[in-house]
Amino acid sequence: MRGRPLKMVPELIVLLGVIALSYGAKQRPDYDDTPNPEFLNPSWMASIPDDQPLSEVTMPGTHNTMALFGGVYAECQTWSLASQLQAGVRFLDVRVLHAKGNLTIHHGVSYQRAHFGHVLEGVADFLQEFPSETVLMRLKEEYSVTNDIYGAVVDYIHRYAHWDLLWHSRLVPTMGEARGKLIILQDFSGPDLGMRYGSLDIADRWKVPTLAHVEEKWQSVYDHLEAAPTGNHAQIFLTFSSGAGVFAFPRAVAQRVNAQLYDYLSAKTDLNQRLGIICMDFPAAPMIQMIIDFQLKEVTKRRPNLSPVLSKRSLKYLIPPQWKKMRKQNV
Repeated sequence: MRGRPLKMVPELIVLLGVIALSYGAKQRPDYDDTPNPEFLNPSWMASIPDDQPLSEVTMPGTHNTMALFGGVYAECQTWSLASQLQAGVRFLDVRVLHAKGNLTIHHGVSYQRAHFGHVLEGVADFLQEFPSETVLMRLKEEYSVTNDIYGAVVDYIHRYAHWDLLWHSRLVPTMGEARGKLIILQDFSGPDLGMRYGSLDIADRWKVPTLAHVEEKWQSVYDHLEAAPTGNHAQIFLTFSSGAGVFAFPRAVAQRVNAQLYDYLSAKTDLNQRLGIICMDFPAAPMIQMIIDFQLKEVTKRRPNLSPVLSKRSLKYLIPPQWKKMRKQNV
């Protein structure tokens, strides 16, 4: 019995180190767990041609979009839904607990002080203000096992949004068809509400037991991003950079993987390629803008520097120059 506490010392040291790392807000070019984005880019899709399939558009997303509460095990974001959308995020990952017709937002056991109606209202308000945009939303049941959320989802759409807000097809729309629409990526059974989540080409190796496994996580991200430019352009590619485990909380993983992702993207000079959706925990505004810059063009676009590309409606937002600097600090 006396030997057991000694064997636990390394694990306890790692756990305490991860907890310490997870506190104290940071705003870096790749990682941001402060309350607000460094700058906004709410209408960047205005520059995407109408005839371009959405499967060829590169866009930033957030994993467990609404997971702002519950401590280091549960929290994956610090920005509100409105702030994420205005910063340029276009893929949302939404998890609902289903009980007696109610759909509350959860990350595991942690209630996120919101329900699905709040998400619908937030997206509808955003698309009304910025009709050049579209929002993709992966929707799944979380921490309940009814396997029957379709009716409640439809009820919430009628109560908190409107039926015409949705893209009602399994087919990948063009950018012109998608503007002003919410595209539900349906990760639950029932009649079609939009596209099926399973129709995407997805890399989501989310289990990161300890920080020693971060390199394995990054390798899965790297491999999928390398495959995206030459992959099936009729299929949406989705790469999750997020991960977590008992000894590797979301913040700790994001602080490491986001840094590698930022360096990977920074090293690319050819922006004329499709990377698909890159879904992150705690992304920073400069990282979001860097992802947005990767778009297919008829003429190859080169990166002379890291100056952001903004749509006309976004010029009123000031983008500070300091984000252009390469990430200098190491975790």
